[in-house]
Amino acid sequence: MTSAPATAPPGVPTDDADPFAPDVLEDPLPLHARLRDAGPVVYLSRYDVYAFARYEQVNAALTNWQGFESGAGVGLSNFRHEKPWRPPSLLLEADPPRHDAPRRVLSGIVGARALRTLRERWAAAAEDLVDQVLAGGSTELDAVPALAQAFPLRVFPDAVGLPPEGRENLLPYGDHAFNAFGPSNDLVAKGAPRVAELSAWVNARCAREELAPDRFGARIWGAADRGEITYEQAPLVVRSLLTAGVDTTVHGLGAVLYAFATHPEHWARLRSDPRLARVAFDEAVRWESPVQTFFRTATTDVAITDGVEVPAGRKILMFLAAANRDPRRWTDPDAFDLSRDPSGHVGFGMGIHQCVGQHVARLEAEALLTALARRVATIELAGPTRRHHNNTLRAWESLPMRLREA
Repeated sequence: MTSAPATAPPGVPTDDADPFAPDVLEDPLPLHARLRDAGPVVYLSRYDVYAFARYEQVNAALTNWQGFESGAGVGLSNFRHEKPWRPPSLLLEADPPRHDAPRRVLSGIVGARALRTLRERWAAAAEDLVDQVLAGGSTELDAVPALAQAFPLRVFPDAVGLPPEGRENLLPYGDHAFNAFGPSNDLVAKGAPRVAELSAWVNARCAREELAPDRFGARIWGAADRGEITYEQAPLVVRSLLTAGVDTTVHGLGAVLYAFATHPEHWARLRSDPRLARVAFDEAVRWESPVQTFFRTATTDVAITDGVEVPAGRKILMFLAAANRDPRRWTDPDAFDLSRDPSGHVGFGMGIHQCVGQHVARLEAEALLTALARRVATIELAGPTRRHHNNTLRAWESLPMRLREA
């Protein structure tokens, strides 16, 4: 820590770390601990932004949309002064009242009650995938492509109503979208050559005629027919599903599979009580936080502590992952523990911008984990793991695992 520069208010500690540097993306935990220990708010001089790493401040900022807006962008770029690379999301990058109707429509379509009809279909799809993977007694595989990617790419595009062709575009498109929330670094440059191609493919899939009837996408267009949203909004709401509905679930599944491979006692516990599947997924989301960070922008001078304010118009980087391991909120926060009640974690956000598709992700995880628990006695790592770096997401590139059939 160094003394605060003139651009930071008095009493705010300063750090010159780069949260998007390769070494931090590989292992962010030391930086998270340092920022939490520094205080409730820290000034990050490298990017001229403020940072919240403690649970109390992150939770408060997520729920105070009036003071910390999303409409200026949830990335480093400030939409008040810079043009975004694509039309802003009507859910993630908008505030009331513009945010309300699209959110209400999508919540009704992908809410817990609406997903009950998908439970049996997704459970059968998970059983089928596990049957394919296990076609022998002992199986070694890379759990990222074989399970964490394969299952969401099988069931979620079907639920949206996408045609089979081109679904492989969803992951690189989402990866770039989440990279673009950070600075214009090498990760953004790596995805840039395909941005136009991937964006064109995704945008085309949002058209009404591309979507199968009576699926999520068609129901969004049906809401436009009823006047609940406009016809201009409908494709943007479909796009929100395609942007955030795959990568985050893939990385959440990777997190929970890694957790079980490194905590065999908890895998045995899940097998004895498969009802713990959803708790396990939420605990993994807390523990690994697939969505590591999001930005907000102060709409006015916002008091953080006595005598310390974040000035109006300034960007705030919220470290969701640091909050999810804050010892001020969680007992033994670095442990993956199925005995814990993980509710209250901010891995899906909080407040009016909380992830609208979180019930979809939970249902996917429940289906896959339940199918695996029925057939697989043990899960263990079978080789070196490899991280996938992204400016916003915590992800695995490779998880070699050995599954032993029950």
